[in-house]
Amino acid sequence: MIFRETDLMGAFVIEPEKIEDERGFFARTWCRREFEEHGLESGLEQCNISFNKMKGTLRGMHYQAAPHEEVKLVRCTRGSIFDVIIDLRPSSSTYGRHFGVVLSEDERNMLYIPGGFAHGFQALVDSTEVFYQMAASYHPESARGVRWDDPAFGVEWPFTDRRLISERDRNWPDFTGH
Repeated sequence: MIFRETDLMGAFVIEPEKIEDERGFFARTWCRREFEEHGLESGLEQCNISFNKMKGTLRGMHYQAAPHEEVKLVRCTRGSIFDVIIDLRPSSSTYGRHFGVVLSEDERNMLYIPGGFAHGFQALVDSTEVFYQMAASYHPESARGVRWDDPAFGVEWPFTDRRLISERDRNWPDFTGH
């Protein structure tokens, strides 16, 4: 696997290294040892799938409050998404900054998201599926969010005219810091 650190401290885009021949290719998408060598969380607690029927579907920006922060490894297994993270760790040098990347079934790339980050995405095509590997179980009482269009972060989403978003995600309050 190829680990590329993003502009946000501790977040990585991970690309599989393909071993190709006339049949196709083989590539590793998870290796505890390689994650540990990069100082990344290597314990897995649960895996989730998000299926999105319509292009423009927007989910997020979600996070878990301390002490139940979630470390995530996100991969788009069908279609493509614009995936966004926001560093909400007050002690971080990249606090309040965001990073966006296209994850797609064709690229097979992944985004490693440290605990303390808000996460969300927008489906770029119909029938998009996203696979999450999580280092902690979901803790409903710790679920939080920031609004996808909060001017404090300035995220530029791909589709401005076509969005399907839940009432909850539409109504997160303005970010005021921690």
